[in-house]
Amino acid sequence: MSGRRARGGTSREPRVTARLAREAGQSSIELLGAIPLLLVVVLAAAQLLAAGAVHVAASSAAEAAAMAILQGGDPTDAARSAAPGWSHLAVDVDGRHLRVRLTPPNLLPGLASALATTVEADAGPEAEARAGRAGLAARAGRAT
Repeated sequence: MSGRRARGGTSREPRVTARLAREAGQSSIELLGAIPLLLVVVLAAAQLLAAGAVHVAASSAAEAAAMAILQGGDPTDAARSAAPGWSHLAVDVDGRHLRVRLTPPNLLPGLASALATTVEADAGPEAEARAGRAGLAARAGRAT
């Protein structure tokens, strides 16, 4: 009986080893199938992080453009210099009101435009309106 066990044990070893080798091959194939999914998840996370960074950058660009209006400079140039070079910038100026739109880099097709950020800023009232209010305040001060 002990001879049978020894022979049986040795005959099973090649079968077990072959089965484990097939299963290891199956695991490798499954891992190869999961890599594209993992890549898409990583790219989506990076796209969301870029969208968050673009939102902060759009706020800074809008503030810089508003300051340029107050100082008599070019608001578009100020916004471009304040925005990161990797973002897509659009500036719309209407008097002292402006709108800055930044789009993050396109890591996943179609997702960047959906995550674009638009920030509005106002450089305050027109100079004539401020002068008019200052004159009213001065006249009100003399009347009392």
